[in-house]
Amino acid sequence: MPTMTASTAPSTLIQAQDMGLTPDEFKSIEKILGRVPNFTEMCIYSVMWSEHCSYKNSIKWLKTLPKDGDQMLVKAGEENAGIIDLGDGIGCAFKIESHNHPSAIEPYQGAATGVGGINRDIFTMGARPIAQLNSLRFGDPEHPRTKWLLEGVVKGIGDYGNSFGIPVVGGEVFFDPCYQVNPLVNAMSVGLLDVNEIISATAKGPGNAVYIVGSDTGKDGIQGASFASKDITAESADDLPSVQVGDPFQEKLLMEASLELAKTDAIIGMQDMGAAGITCSTSEMSAAGNVGMDIYLDRVPLRQADMEPFEILLSESQERMLVVVAPGKEKLVEDIFKKWDLHAVPIGEVTEGDTINFFVANEIVAQVPASTLVLGGGAPVYEREYSEPSWFAESQAFNPDSVAVPSLKKALEIATDIICLPNIASKKWVWEQYDSMVGTLNRTTNRPSDAGVVSVRGSKKGLALTVDCNSRYVQADPEVGTAIAVAEAARNISCTGATPSAITNCLNFGNPYNTEVYWQFVGAIKGMTRACEKFKTPVTGGNVSFYNQTANEDGTSTSVFPTPTIGMVGILQDRDKHMSLDFKEKGELIFHLGEMSDCINSSEYLANIVGVKQSPAPKFNLTQEEALHVCIRELIAKNLVTAAHDISDGGLFTTLLEMSMPNLFGFDIVSDDELRIDGFLFGEAQGRIIVTLTEEDQDDFFDICDANKVGAVLLGHVTKGKIVVDEEHVGFCSELRAYYDNGFEEALDL
Repeated sequence: MPTMTASTAPSTLIQAQDMGLTPDEFKSIEKILGRVPNFTEMCIYSVMWSEHCSYKNSIKWLKTLPKDGDQMLVKAGEENAGIIDLGDGIGCAFKIESHNHPSAIEPYQGAATGVGGINRDIFTMGARPIAQLNSLRFGDPEHPRTKWLLEGVVKGIGDYGNSFGIPVVGGEVFFDPCYQVNPLVNAMSVGLLDVNEIISATAKGPGNAVYIVGSDTGKDGIQGASFASKDITAESADDLPSVQVGDPFQEKLLMEASLELAKTDAIIGMQDMGAAGITCSTSEMSAAGNVGMDIYLDRVPLRQADMEPFEILLSESQERMLVVVAPGKEKLVEDIFKKWDLHAVPIGEVTEGDTINFFVANEIVAQVPASTLVLGGGAPVYEREYSEPSWFAESQAFNPDSVAVPSLKKALEIATDIICLPNIASKKWVWEQYDSMVGTLNRTTNRPSDAGVVSVRGSKKGLALTVDCNSRYVQADPEVGTAIAVAEAARNISCTGATPSAITNCLNFGNPYNTEVYWQFVGAIKGMTRACEKFKTPVTGGNVSFYNQTANEDGTSTSVFPTPTIGMVGILQDRDKHMSLDFKEKGELIFHLGEMSDCINSSEYLANIVGVKQSPAPKFNLTQEEALHVCIRELIAKNLVTAAHDISDGGLFTTLLEMSMPNLFGFDIVSDDELRIDGFLFGEAQGRIIVTLTEEDQDDFFDICDANKVGAVLLGHVTKGKIVVDEEHVGFCSELRAYYDNGFEEALDL
């Protein structure tokens, strides 16, 4: 039994509850240890059994997601990130994670350290990050807090990513009042590695040295995992010490040292110190290898001299790793990190059994079985109750006939309003702060397309990358909306000519103890499963972020829209065939692929122009969607289309304008008189793509569409610059582009 000192006195139930543990969980800890835990041990269990680390309220459903695929090298849950096989001995590691709560309190550092953390997950596995993406959600654009959050988050992402030297190649920004207090900041990183140099996050070999490498350990980020597992309240600013502080230049050195180390035989295992710091990395690596560790906390390089054991254990100081070193290779490891001017300090060794002993001055301050701390081991697993909310039936009852159909003239006036909405207008103010070419050496194709495309060096292949989720659709119908998120990601990948391979997800929801919120979560998992199975895109891993909501003064809370962000990777066998979305030549024919529709459900038009906030998800057919994707990839492979762009947020008119603007062409189209004009122009029914082609390719084009049972309707043609709908002159592309380019900044007064 550990020697008890004043700082390690036994804990109480009140202390446990203050740390977020339930009375039953406290009893379980007592049973595991055979005694009352001391304060340091209670801190360890509180973070490792927090929602953020243990997934105790989500793991039951996460296990139902499809994880198997022909290209999978590392599956979900096996390591820090999933890896797919690109062939030619090259693997692709990718993952998306959230940093929502820290960003709500301190947007700059919260977003910056989110970027740093997700990149460490990638290079810890031996992969060099080559691309980043992000998905951001904010509240009312007219509220001053929204502007403060947006500016801080974007600057944090830009400053860290640009300094670290990894380009941002894609992303999305969405606004709704539900995110007013609790924004969402989801960051994705993608890296490449030699399949023979994959580094495992597993400790092995009793007697092997355990090193901490990278930066000093400070008091920043303490209890960050617990902070991320509770609601945002008016007092959340008091938790500001829970927000970590990042240093991208230090991380750059750490990456280069880690990748150099990966080419040696010195590493047994390595893991990033993210949430819960030393506590998490020691327990997860030990549990993965069915071993224990002796860790000496007084050997850890510190920024402050007065740190308590629990502070050292729970610190989430950035740019640190835990490394288990092969016997006899200690000097090699130390020399590599010394070369990069970084710490490499032995703080313990691997032991037999599964007990982790934490020492200070050769006295045990905490003694815990590693297996009882981790997901799939002794951490609690709950099966939450869920119930359909009453408002769901109300939203399903929406009748589009209750919305008056505007005249053509009025609809075209509305078109100008829609392209100025902050959810639709150009986000150039955002992406101009990100360097899309930094460190690439011409790795990115830099063509406007539905997904970012980066080259795979040493081959003709490319990677198509995207993040997608329309959370309004998921709020309308969690199962259908999440299936749409997967389908849109796959459609974006397919529109570049690439084949979808796998996904990572970031599941952002409210409080899981709210039965209606949990109903949304379960529906989202079911929809994701159905869509991933259809597109053969296994889930490689990701992140669950609960408690994204605002605590109200009356004791109630307001949840954000359920936001299951999908990050998808696809493989382009020949990057010279990368299809872009821009119109190429005057006179080219414009075709609509997929079923024509005037569905206005959950559209930007219905929600923010008409003002109807509750309606069903847009029209969606998963089988037809799959056929459409196969069709567009075949058309691109056979050089039968000159541009391709999916119809999504904002509808057909926005899609056509986005195709017009890169080269300042226009379009002349004719509507379907059997469809309502607002639905035709602004509806967001799924499974539709706009393509252009030359007249001489029409016969072959129709043959492929017919073979795939995909409808193809001629809408009109590309013009020199004039935009015309049903012979009504809307304006010139250059004029509308000015509205589109400036709408975002004007809406937020940037």
